[in-house]
Amino acid sequence: MTRIDAIERANRYYDSGAFLRDLERRVALRSESQGDVAPELLRDYLDDLTPALDAMGFTVRMLDNAAPGAPPMLIAERHESSDLPTVLIYGHGDVVRGQADRWREGLSPWTIHVEGDRLYGRGTADNKGQHSINLGALQSVLATRGSLGFNAKLLIEMGEERGSPGLNETCARHAEELAADVLIASDGPRLQPDKPTIFLGSRGIMLIKLWLDLRQGAHHSGNWGGILRNPATTLAAAINHIVDADGVILVDAMRPPLAAASTRAALAALPVGGAPNDPMLDAGWGEPGMSPGERLFAWNSFDVLAMQSGDVENPIGAIPPTAVAHCQLRFVVGTDIDRIETQLRQRFDESGLTMVQLSVALGAPASRLDPDDPWARWTAASIERTTGKPAAVLPNFGGTLPNNVFSETLNLPTIWIPHSYAACAQHAPNEHLLGSVAREGLQIMAGLFWDLGEGGPYGGAAATDWDAPGGRHGYRGIEAWQR
Repeated sequence: MTRIDAIERANRYYDSGAFLRDLERRVALRSESQGDVAPELLRDYLDDLTPALDAMGFTVRMLDNAAPGAPPMLIAERHESSDLPTVLIYGHGDVVRGQADRWREGLSPWTIHVEGDRLYGRGTADNKGQHSINLGALQSVLATRGSLGFNAKLLIEMGEERGSPGLNETCARHAEELAADVLIASDGPRLQPDKPTIFLGSRGIMLIKLWLDLRQGAHHSGNWGGILRNPATTLAAAINHIVDADGVILVDAMRPPLAAASTRAALAALPVGGAPNDPMLDAGWGEPGMSPGERLFAWNSFDVLAMQSGDVENPIGAIPPTAVAHCQLRFVVGTDIDRIETQLRQRFDESGLTMVQLSVALGAPASRLDPDDPWARWTAASIERTTGKPAAVLPNFGGTLPNNVFSETLNLPTIWIPHSYAACAQHAPNEHLLGSVAREGLQIMAGLFWDLGEGGPYGGAAATDWDAPGGRHGYRGIEAWQR
């Protein structure tokens, strides 16, 4: 039996409808983690995965979250030999709110609806469909070869859509149990629907709240206009001290160092946007002198997510007493995040905006793997071998994932292979997975897991040749592979 046989078996898993049936069952489980949710609904999803993992010879156990009251996790392991490399596979089974009343007529978040190439349902793209693809590929390799040829560990959490509470602490507590040589996971979108993509980390996220609370109650704008400070006007001025009208960041601490010239050159050549249903890119928006790819993957972005002053649905002729803006900074590795709050406060105060209050909260740090890392190069080569198409290799995802838990806490090289696309409507009504991308994703992952069973980038060297916890520095046989 060969690599081609494993890929063909993955194709049959999709073409027979078995993948769709597995996904239908998983989507029907309403595993919303936001708001008040019954813990048993989240555990039901983990229970659904258990029979498939049992059948593949995994030892499965539920793990209590280190964060009090946070959702449980699932850890599964298939150990074949201490002489083989170990991969950690991550996914999340929770979803955002279903928003059932906002879906297009005939669609439901909890029922798969197939329409052409689209598989509609909450979680099809984020993340039930994506980790179901990876599980199906594992199953295809195992059934073809009779073994994986490597050790596999699986971690599924149920709180990613709430910011992964307790994930870092739980992984630190169980670091030995989760020790591996590489993380291989799937989330987020491809660069283009037909462009296999690898990203090696994620931008971080910082939440910034700005507000003014100037007085009790609103006051008639005819009687008091011109002599009472307007909080909305002042808030707009404060925001304009952070970012200009063209989206250029003005605060030094929010501006990262320039990426290496080689990275910038690679990103400049990448196509961004332009696919069906993608929004039209705004010319002249963001940091000048950069391509869209550089702005999205190698630079920071500051955005106002929501702002309010007065009653926007029913405005009255009065000066409102308060104003608030919820903002975020998406940032790359190298950003001096520890100085941001101080610089913002100083900038406001020096401009006479002492009445503007602010709070800063770090959502997740930025992290990435070097694009020249052997794992990244090997993954790209495996994907091209399967598809005949060169993969887009991105230093990091434009969004934010808990990658730092794996790259820093568990000290792993991190490889993300997304099976969705940017216009999939994740986190929105009418979320969908493209069937063509799912089928190709099964091929890619079956080929990748087959190649890993043949030694991966290090040619199958023994575990005793590893020179770092978690295998981050690889085998001593790496020099031969690089030659």
